[in-house]
Amino acid sequence: MVGSASHQKVISKFSANSWEKLVDTRILIVDDSPLVRQRLRDLLHQHPHWQVCGEAANGQDAITRARDLAPDVIVLDFLMPGMNGVQAAREIGKLIPEVPILMFTTHLSHQLVEEARNVGIRGAVAKSDARYVIDGLEALLRHESFFYSTN
Repeated sequence: MVGSASHQKVISKFSANSWEKLVDTRILIVDDSPLVRQRLRDLLHQHPHWQVCGEAANGQDAITRARDLAPDVIVLDFLMPGMNGVQAAREIGKLIPEVPILMFTTHLSHQLVEEARNVGIRGAVAKSDARYVIDGLEALLRHESFFYSTN
């Protein structure tokens, strides 16, 4: 009996901590298009336990915002002015390597996926498959990879 009660206490504590993490999930959106950022914000607000903690319009701003805001996960475009998403992810990874990044891009190819993986990006979704962003973020928050494209 003592073993059972102890086991239940550990499970309850773990479950409470896991739920707490879901409630506090903070997401940074990085895309040079204000329209894409708005659509992502609208999509992410459908998830009851997530909040958009900030936005950035280019790679350099993404690095600064990631450092200052300490998000739980980042949604990052590839093609942006100045510094692309892979370059930004490399720099973000040096500052906060524990934060998973989901690349969200029009230009998702096998070559880009390999480049992304090489710099620590843990997931990617083509913009044409935007409905899979939620699935991708949920996978990253479970410490899983998620690369999805119908191309």
